[in-house]
Amino acid sequence: MASVQAFTALAVGLIFAFAALGTGIGFGLLGGKFLEGAARQPEMANMLQIRMFIVAGLLDALAIIGVAFAALLLFANPLLAALQG
Repeated sequence: MASVQAFTALAVGLIFAFAALGTGIGFGLLGGKFLEGAARQPEMANMLQIRMFIVAGLLDALAIIGVAFAALLLFANPLLAALQG
């Protein structure tokens, strides 16, 4: 039982770390490409900005899904229920 809890805590930490790392890399690439596109064609900056915010929302949603899954494992671990039953 204790090993399942220990491995769950390790998995939760890894999920948090990779969610933050992936989001940071994604936002860095997204912002860089937006600035390149806006510098190359300034008249398209408004349309690019709208699309950038849509992709930023999707990118953030992916990280939030990972955090929600990690919280599920942390507070309502289904693996412990399988061990007890």
